[in-house]
Amino acid sequence: MPDEIAPVDEAPFKMKKLVRPAFPSRRDTLCTSDISADGKITKAVNSMIDRISRRGGGTVVVPAGKWFSGRIELKSNVELHLAEGAVIEFSGLVADYQPAVFTRHEGVEVTGAGAFVYANGAKNIALTGKGIIMGPPMDVPMRKFPNGNSVVEKDIDYRMPVSERLCDGLNGRTFYRPKSFSPINCKNVLVEGVTFERSLLWNVNPIYCENVIIRGITVNSTDVPSGDGIDISSCRNVLIEYSTLNCGDDCFTLKAGRCEDGLRVNRPTENVLIRYCLAKDGHGGITCGSETAGGIRRVYLHDCVFYGTRTGFRFKTRRNRGGTVEDITYENVRLVNVREAFTWDLLGSKMYMGELARRNPPLDITPLTPTVKNITIRNFIVESADRMMTVNGIPEIPCSGVLIENGSVRTNRIVKTLNDADGITLRNMEIQATDNTLVIDNSRNVTFDNVTFYVPGNALNIDFRGNNVSGIIIRSGDKERQCHNGINLL
Repeated sequence: MPDEIAPVDEAPFKMKKLVRPAFPSRRDTLCTSDISADGKITKAVNSMIDRISRRGGGTVVVPAGKWFSGRIELKSNVELHLAEGAVIEFSGLVADYQPAVFTRHEGVEVTGAGAFVYANGAKNIALTGKGIIMGPPMDVPMRKFPNGNSVVEKDIDYRMPVSERLCDGLNGRTFYRPKSFSPINCKNVLVEGVTFERSLLWNVNPIYCENVIIRGITVNSTDVPSGDGIDISSCRNVLIEYSTLNCGDDCFTLKAGRCEDGLRVNRPTENVLIRYCLAKDGHGGITCGSETAGGIRRVYLHDCVFYGTRTGFRFKTRRNRGGTVEDITYENVRLVNVREAFTWDLLGSKMYMGELARRNPPLDITPLTPTVKNITIRNFIVESADRMMTVNGIPEIPCSGVLIENGSVRTNRIVKTLNDADGITLRNMEIQATDNTLVIDNSRNVTFDNVTFYVPGNALNIDFRGNNVSGIIIRSGDKERQCHNGINLL
């Protein structure tokens, strides 16, 4: 990773120049005498941050060594710097995340634990260095706390004032586990160089932030349920680069609020650039959703590697999540040992969504019906996959405007199913597969344009289902063939 941040002018949309925040030369360094009687640095480090912020800003340094802490709160114009060899292990006790603070849990605003390192309404803040932010041991009881009684939108009434949505874990109340680093309502945020280990929940989760730079971080949370790597939630102007994520859930994730509460807030995630990154173990290399209510738009990822993720490119929402995912561009990506390269998962499972997960009959369109459109994925290599693509769309608003071009794919299966899409083009591709079956169910205007298939028998077995299938075309040069059920010679 270079010291300087290269310009961000390669994005296919206008994006503000992002500059690393600068801090006064004032420094304050933690020492062993700052450890309190309970063995933690919580009080001392927060006092240092408060004092240096009130003096105009500077850097609080955590030197090499093993330190223990409860919640740390960053304030304006302060850099928290973890020296090489510094490890802050955060508490697994509910008491160390009191009082409850304003935050967002899975796209719904609550008053709760916040994060190991938290900030609210701050400007010019940074978490830097070669040290480690570490969650509590894997056997602490907090890791087994239930994540509410059901899904969060059923637990939290969106009509209730946020100050009354108290999830502090006291007196029998719900306790949503703290994230590792989660500033909210902040401007000019930098996270650089730090390693995040053994999280309790999501790792890096800026919320309602503007001008965010995340570079050179490492996340290791493969054993953590919902151990997402980076979740950008309703933020604007974000750069992520030179980072390596090895996660227990999605790796790079874009979110924008959930259900009625997300519509009430109505803040999009927009203008996001991700480059020169590696996603290793995880559910998705890059995922849009599943919280989409405020909208996700103008996202550009390029020159990345997904090595061993469950899916590569993942679009995920639900009928009650609302919002629009649009103007997404991914290019120059290599996928290795993925279960599926391209996934549109827009209905979810009956276990969590009940009847909303049922495809048919189509439902009435409401403000909570999400839309996914205008997606471009180009210049890619899928070295090895079990399956190339699944599209499980929403019949009342089919996903549309999808272009996948200039790629080579080695896979076992090609398409599990292509449901409820209207406008998908695969162009200039080579697909090598050990199975030749494609299922197309109630999709329209699907074009294979100059796509070469290397499949058993040199033939595709296309299984058409539903009454609305139309406009399925295989085009090669100036020759065009309308496809029909059964065996289609290539």
